[in-house]
Amino acid sequence: MQEAEVYLKLRKIFLDAFDQDIDLKSTTTAQDVDGWDSFAHINLILAIEQEFRIRFTTADVEQMHSVGDLVAFIQQHTL
Repeated sequence: MQEAEVYLKLRKIFLDAFDQDIDLKSTTTAQDVDGWDSFAHINLILAIEQEFRIRFTTADVEQMHSVGDLVAFIQQHTL
């Protein structure tokens, strides 16, 4: 899956989760987004798993520190 397509899908997921249009960049972290707390994080992970038809392990999630890490993981685990 192309990086631009991943960002486009993630942007919609973030819009749904936070009710605001977020300019996602590879360096975006939870600290950059108002309302991105542990509850929102769980909801994001579930929505991302459903949209991209992938599964995260706890270790996968712990290793992701930015949206760029998330995008790279998605690209590695989707066709």
